[in-house]
Amino acid sequence: MRYIAPVRDAVDSPVFGRMPLIAWREYAGLIEGHDWPSIDALNAARPAGMRERFAAQTRELLADGLHYEQRIAERGEIATRENNWHDLFNALVWLRHPALKRALNARQMTEIARMGSKQRSRVQYALTHFDEAGAVVALRDPALLPLWDAHDWHGLFWRERAAWLDGRIQVELFGHALLEHALTPGQLLVGKALAIAGPDVSTAAAVEACAEAIRTGEVLCDPLELRPLPLPGVPGWHPDNGLEAFFNEAACFRPARAGRCYPAALELR
Repeated sequence: MRYIAPVRDAVDSPVFGRMPLIAWREYAGLIEGHDWPSIDALNAARPAGMRERFAAQTRELLADGLHYEQRIAERGEIATRENNWHDLFNALVWLRHPALKRALNARQMTEIARMGSKQRSRVQYALTHFDEAGAVVALRDPALLPLWDAHDWHGLFWRERAAWLDGRIQVELFGHALLEHALTPGQLLVGKALAIAGPDVSTAAAVEACAEAIRTGEVLCDPLELRPLPLPGVPGWHPDNGLEAFFNEAACFRPARAGRCYPAALELR
């Protein structure tokens, strides 16, 4: 069933004070309050050096006949629907992680050149899944990876709960569709994750390494590379995850399919 975001005035305001949206508090002026931010306001928030600009998605803009990704690559124009949660969160991800978004765009353009604008490859499905629901996981403790591989959610989130609190594993949510879904309280969000491993890896370093690996084609060649990450298991991300039974009962904690395996975590160089 297609998700329909609440209208702006109907959003339950406490969601902005909980994960994952509280992690985007630097953009509170754009996501909270009665009024939608203008395209000019989004452009004014761009980080230094970001060449791409947000452009209102109007009939006149779309009349150029360009593919969405092509317009970004060739003109630096990110078509953005006004008064729209999905596109607003997409804009915020551009503001925070322009290198990561740029890497996705470059790979999409390579695939469009190969496949044409009417067909989609496995690579494009992987890129899109990550763009919409992606999470970058910084993994300092390699012993946690087998638990994740096996979908041992009780082990990963409950027995190893301390790892999420002491920095041995950290997550940076990237997917703008998941941020949109978080507007509705109680959503059991599941990210599509890439893991970056290293003894001292930070989320910032993991995101940078992820962007480079996407750009070079080292990752996101197939959607099956992406690891499901049930975000309600992360401490502080769901009110019920302080109860052990939650990890046996919540629908988001699904067992691994027979024969399902994941690639090794990307090692931080």
